[in-house]
Amino acid sequence: MFLANFLIALREGLEAALIVGVLVAYLVKVGRRDLLPRLWAGVAVAALIPLTAGAFMTWGPYTMTFAAQEVLGGTLSLLAVALITWMVLWMGRHAADQKAGLESSMAGAVDGSGRGIVWIALIAVGRESLETAMFVWATTRSTMATSAVVPAVAVLCGLAAAAVLGAGVYAGAVRIDIGAFFRWSGVFLIVVAAGIVSYGLGDLQEASVLPGWGAWAYDLSHLVPTSGIGLVVYTLAVAIVNVNLMPTWLQVLGWAAYLVVVLPLFLRASRRRPRRAADDVTGSVASSGSVTSSGAVTSTEADAHHTLPADKKAITP
Repeated sequence: MFLANFLIALREGLEAALIVGVLVAYLVKVGRRDLLPRLWAGVAVAALIPLTAGAFMTWGPYTMTFAAQEVLGGTLSLLAVALITWMVLWMGRHAADQKAGLESSMAGAVDGSGRGIVWIALIAVGRESLETAMFVWATTRSTMATSAVVPAVAVLCGLAAAAVLGAGVYAGAVRIDIGAFFRWSGVFLIVVAAGIVSYGLGDLQEASVLPGWGAWAYDLSHLVPTSGIGLVVYTLAVAIVNVNLMPTWLQVLGWAAYLVVVLPLFLRASRRRPRRAADDVTGSVASSGSVTSSGAVTSTEADAHHTLPADKKAITP
């Protein structure tokens, strides 16, 4: 559970950090540093979204009946999967357009008082925050964790790591293959999401919303180790990919169908997009935001040294 939630927070946090870096670098580039407080205000408000959503999803169902809790839990689990699936597929297909889209929105927002900056930051970062809250809640619930301490620590560690990496990329001190990171973390999240699909379907079956509860595909529960390294491995498997030793047929079919459909779509999208696409998000934030002629920024295809050519100028202060 720690690794899954850590990686979710790291991926979403790094994406949010890169987005903020693009916005900050653009304001510096156009000489509107006076709007930076508005930008950070939008980011601060966006940070409250996961706290509010998490509190509602955690404590809201306490007054419900068991069946109602199962219906809500199953529905929110499937909704979380839908959001994370949309996110990884969207990143695979449109990462190359993200930087241009953000700067286009900023171009109109910097005119006048710049109040639109708050909304751009709120929407861009808030989306990542909401996805993080829902997916972490779903992974925690699917592993039937009795304490929120481990997930909370995992999320905080992931966000802290993302902040450090994002600041390092902005300062030009860190060079990472953003494309490879999002590609492999996307595969991992899809595998985790498949387990949440299975768990969500089980919740809806248990609440009699879907048929088939009790029609077990197999029962390997007697193989659960009770001690030693076997118990450690089993616990990790349950926490990371939601291993279920006694699923229904619908859960097995849902798990398999999700992987068979979504994983190839993601891999195809990742192969088709330009290798530079994900790194273009960092192109304008490397080297602290001023314009340089060398453009020595991480890129996955520019040349053997992973630097952008001279015509792709980076933004530094």
